[in-house]
Amino acid sequence: MSYDEVMEWVVTGFEITGATILAAGSLLALVSAAVSLRKGNPRAAYKRARQDVGRVILLGLEILIIADIVLTITVERTLQSTLTLGVLVLVRTFLSFSLEIELEGSLPWRRSAASREPSDEDAPAAPGEQGGAAGRANP
Repeated sequence: MSYDEVMEWVVTGFEITGATILAAGSLLALVSAAVSLRKGNPRAAYKRARQDVGRVILLGLEILIIADIVLTITVERTLQSTLTLGVLVLVRTFLSFSLEIELEGSLPWRRSAASREPSDEDAPAAPGEQGGAAGRANP
């Protein structure tokens, strides 16, 4: 078996893995959401399904990008395959970025600033009031 044939098998393995992650992960996410729905909270079930399916898509896209990169650098070393890889990576990266924003609710470079902002829970209580996290911890 030649090097190119082995690499084609490797690429096929990554593609099968990516497709399996997309299919099985989405199915598991929907089953999990159905269980949450049966417990009587449709809003939580929808949110969970949406986040879990989004994460599955992100992981599947990453695996499929690996397959495209391995194929291009090992088997199809042509300008056309390299340009095709570039376009695929751009599209998949854009999709990944969009999904990440959708799942997390903020831009990646704003997440650290948003997590550092104090919330109302963490705010100190005014003198004589029980408020903030410390006030609720000791009723």
